[in-house]
Amino acid sequence: MIGSLKIRFFIIISIYASVSCNNKIQETEVPIKNENQQIATRLFNGKNLDGWLMTTRDDFNGKPEDIFSIENGEIHVFANQENGSRQTFAGLTTKESFSHYNLTLEYKWGEKKFRPRHNFVRDAGIIIHTINPETIWPNGVECQIQEGDTGDLWAIGTKVTSKVSRVIRNFDPHGDSLTLGNREQRFHRFHRGYCWEKPGWNLIELQVRGDYAKFIINGNLVNEAIHMKYWSDETNDWKPLTSGKIMIQAEGAELYYRNILLEKIDGK
Repeated sequence: MIGSLKIRFFIIISIYASVSCNNKIQETEVPIKNENQQIATRLFNGKNLDGWLMTTRDDFNGKPEDIFSIENGEIHVFANQENGSRQTFAGLTTKESFSHYNLTLEYKWGEKKFRPRHNFVRDAGIIIHTINPETIWPNGVECQIQEGDTGDLWAIGTKVTSKVSRVIRNFDPHGDSLTLGNREQRFHRFHRGYCWEKPGWNLIELQVRGDYAKFIINGNLVNEAIHMKYWSDETNDWKPLTSGKIMIQAEGAELYYRNILLEKIDGK
């Protein structure tokens, strides 16, 4: 019996280890592979922040470029801020709303971290279908960008169904359906299926089809948002969340964004 328990314990630990992040992968460039890239829209033009609006959590008297500066066709977050200094949380939100699309972007971490997150892992994210983009953080569905956790799904003031493993409750495309989201708690999290993040540039692709989305990290499916919903005060119930603006975040860590491309699907 003891031997059997040891074997079961070893199997569970081995499965759990498989979802941890492998930091031994060597740094490589991540090419954007999009067969229809020639018709994709560049949400970031590489020169300025036209088409985007900035929101901050705290009172902020500076310019957008103080948080999101433009260098070599990239967005450099907190480029000129002193390491360890206190910085606000901020987001860049598209002026336009979208419903059916493929969004791709690349990111990589810098070296600096800032208070109040100076003792935590580096953090950022992409929120799709934002409902109140003038706030930090807006209601919507987030693809987490965080060291070791990129690809986690956050339902923020929304309700989402995904598929999870029975054993470790991480994403499993063949797992059980689980729905999270209610009026009492604003943040709910679905863990990614595996950590595919690596040093250097990483490629995120979000395939969004109305109230459904896939999260793909460096070519690997890591999460799935099914039946995304928002709370309607008018009808006093949950409604399909099928469109909204897109926000990219700055949350206390130096990082870079580039090649932010959006391909509309079926003209929607």
